[in-house]
Amino acid sequence: MTSFADDMREFQSQLALGRVQAAYQGLMQYMLDLKTHFTKKHPDYSVSGSLYQGYMDMTYFAIVPETLKQRGLKIAVVFVYGSFRFEVWLSGCNRQVQARYWQLLKDSGWAKYRLVPDPKGFDSILVHPLADPPDFGDLDALTAQIEQGTLAFIQDVEEFLAKAG
Repeated sequence: MTSFADDMREFQSQLALGRVQAAYQGLMQYMLDLKTHFTKKHPDYSVSGSLYQGYMDMTYFAIVPETLKQRGLKIAVVFVYGSFRFEVWLSGCNRQVQARYWQLLKDSGWAKYRLVPDPKGFDSILVHPLADPPDFGDLDALTAQIEQGTLAFIQDVEEFLAKAG
């Protein structure tokens, strides 16, 4: 295991090359553009005004369809740095809501999407990969892939919740 000082020397070395900054700035711009895309193309959904940039663990923005807002739920479009992929998550507005819907999904046996192992310690209830690996060489196609996957995920979750009551 390396020390913090060793990690910082490596970080400085990588930053000196200049590519980490360029890649990070490009990713942040793409995420902002993706958020704007959802805002413009889907005005019936509330799209968060801010982008959570994270600690190079995840970057995301929230989409809140009215049917989910009424239940204290939201959708997150997430770039996960560790797995280097885009995912869509179902999350709660707080830990209590998250635990309640996690239990509902677990008890139902609905397995269309991956349920996190335990609601404690996770920022999501359901997780689904959207682009693994993402093709940053064709951003229009990547945006379409993320949009289609997110809309299908939202529809499936809304249908499940409508049936579950």
